[in-house]
Amino acid sequence: MVPEINYWAVLLATASSMLVGSVWYARGVFGKRWARLADVDLDNPSGNPAMAIITTILVSFVTAWVLAGASAIAWHFYGGSFLWGAIVTAVTLWAGFTAARFITHDAFEGRSTKLTTLNIAHELVTVLVMAVLIGVWPPVGI
Repeated sequence: MVPEINYWAVLLATASSMLVGSVWYARGVFGKRWARLADVDLDNPSGNPAMAIITTILVSFVTAWVLAGASAIAWHFYGGSFLWGAIVTAVTLWAGFTAARFITHDAFEGRSTKLTTLNIAHELVTVLVMAVLIGVWPPVGI
């Protein structure tokens, strides 16, 4: 079975990831704190920012696409509200994959608990916004 996916909702959810990240990591929100904890110089960033943005867009699309498909499968299995199903699916996937993996890797890399918490909280907000967008705009036929 191939799950039904509303690709317009996936594209909007992809864009929302960029918006959430831009706000979350803004200097006036958590940007300065994140930079200090991650030992990043905001005035002299290393690497290629264009490549980081392209990578983020691609990864965000994959995340939104998987969330949309998993939400459709969960809705078929459990029924009920598609919006609520998308939100529960997002939180479950975030806890089981994103948060769990961040915590494991950061523990072995010796990163601070504060940095890990800041980053996984960002990921939670990101997938919740994605879930709301996907949930309020379900595929045709659902």
